[in-house]
Amino acid sequence: MPTGSDHKDPSSGGLHVPDVLREIARGALTEARTAITDPSLPEAEAIHDFRKGMKRWRAHLRLVEPFLGDEGKRLRTEARDLARLLAGARDAQTARDALEDLGKLDDSARETTPLLSDRSLATVTARLDAVRTQAEGVSLTPDTRRQIDEILLAATEGVKYWPIGHLTFRDVATELAGHYARARKAIPVDWQTSHPETLHEMRQKVVIHRYQMEIVAPLWPRFGEFWIGESQRLRDRLGHHQDLIILAGFTEPHGPLAPWRSRLVPLIAARRAEHVAVAARLAGRLFADSPRSFRRRLLALWEHRVPQ
Repeated sequence: MPTGSDHKDPSSGGLHVPDVLREIARGALTEARTAITDPSLPEAEAIHDFRKGMKRWRAHLRLVEPFLGDEGKRLRTEARDLARLLAGARDAQTARDALEDLGKLDDSARETTPLLSDRSLATVTARLDAVRTQAEGVSLTPDTRRQIDEILLAATEGVKYWPIGHLTFRDVATELAGHYARARKAIPVDWQTSHPETLHEMRQKVVIHRYQMEIVAPLWPRFGEFWIGESQRLRDRLGHHQDLIILAGFTEPHGPLAPWRSRLVPLIAARRAEHVAVAARLAGRLFADSPRSFRRRLLALWEHRVPQ
């Protein structure tokens, strides 16, 4: 494929790869900055939106890091450390979300693992809300907000100086296929007996793949939306599974939910099994192609892309 075909064609409104890469990077950083600086957002929502933006930013950094040298590694380490600043508040909210997810347990499973009574559910919810509120007060201080905003602003300014002007879509397709291969390789042999950490690691790779595929979406919107949607569904199932693991941690001895351990653990196990079963089916469809075939598909999309 001639190099020229990878760059902007004014007559067809073609995409310019370096511009798209920079636009996605700035979009992710803007999402994270807006969440952390908007005083109207409730703290739980601000943390959620901030982490979403950072996941998109970190996934994008993994895509372009080979072309940025030491700067790419520095930015990714910096992004990881920023996300960890709010880990305590995140875990409490995650457990709260997982508790709500237990209410979606299949009717057949409820016959052997009945849900909590309304009274118990209200008490457990209040305990988790108290933990979350305390964690937010400690982690999301005005100083922390300013620190995060300054770092993200500097990263945003730095995007314009990235040395990626020479990149072609063929370069990007190679990196996309590499991360696709890592996610595919992470698929467990036996889903139901896999250790939670194995599924957590796969979820992380699926998150990276899901956000990286945003660069492909403009090439063929219908295909891009479908692929991102399937990736998001798989990510959600694996994410709910991980949320339940975190909720189970709150039931450990001396934990805030220890008094309800005998009631919650069977529910958690049943709901985890449901998520794993659905995730297995989604992954089987999403990662059916070999990495080489996946890369060929991406290059074909580029050659026959929809004019913008």
